[in-house]
Formats: sequence, structure tokens, C-alpha cells
Amino acid sequence: MELLPIKKTKEENQDFSDHPDCGETIEFTIDFFNRIGYTPPWIGYYAQQDGKLVGSCAFKGAPKNGKVEIAYGTFLSYQKQGFASEMCRQLVLISLQTNPSVIVTARTLPEENFSTKVLRKNGFRCLGTVWDEEDGEVWEWEYQVV
Repeated sequence: MELLPIKKTKEENQDFSDHPDCGETIEFTIDFFNRIGYTPPWIGYYAQQDGKLVGSCAFKGAPKNGKVEIAYGTFLSYQKQGFASEMCRQLVLISLQTNPSVIVTARTLPEENFSTKVLRKNGFRCLGTVWDEEDGEVWEWEYQVV
């Protein structure tokens, strides 16, 4: 799997904009960059497998207070094939290679689901319930360096 960086502007992302699964996410991602800044490698990516875009993943901004949050999602027709796990793994690797002291976190709905399986598979541990400004009550996860 290859992670393809999402660029800062819509014009720079024309290939993604024309893809049927990327229309909404590209707009959302560029708006997000405009709010929080564009600081590679702490950006969003599309995941490509065998020449096909299978999902998207991102850092939810540059690290703050020694922590960085990740997010990932697989396009509908590619779910349950291991792509989310690989996106998660690659975001952790990017983080560790860029700054090994940064703590990688993630948040999920406060229930067992596919995302909690992805995180456990990738060495994350649930720290408990926290309040998220955008999503309300969520579980917070932290990558455990092995």
C-alpha cells in the first residue's frame, strides 16, 4: 500500500477530486488544512493499493503537547480487507520515523467496532472515555511502543 499525500489546495488535487470516492473527503480535508495549517508529514493521505484508491487516512494536525491523533477510513467497496489496519500501521510508522518521542493517539465511538479491532491489531491500548468537541463521548487510544 502507498499513502499519497493530499496537497494544500483543490487545484493541486485534481486527480483526487475527479475520483468518485474522494469528492467529499477532499473538500473536507482542504477545509481542515485551512483551519489548522498544512504541515507535512502531519497531513491527510489517500491510500492506494494496486493502482486503486481504497481509503483515506490522516493526522488530525501536527503534534501538540507531545501527542498526535490519527484517523483512517476505507471506502465502502474495500472494507473488511485489511486496508484500514495497514493505513493505521503506516501512520504510526510515519510518526515514529518523523519524531519517535511523539505519542500516537486515536479516538473511536465508545463501543467495540471494526476501528477498535484495527487499533488493537496495531498495538494501541484504550485509555478510557473522554469528551471530544466534535464527536462527544469517545474512547481514547494510545499506541504502545513495543
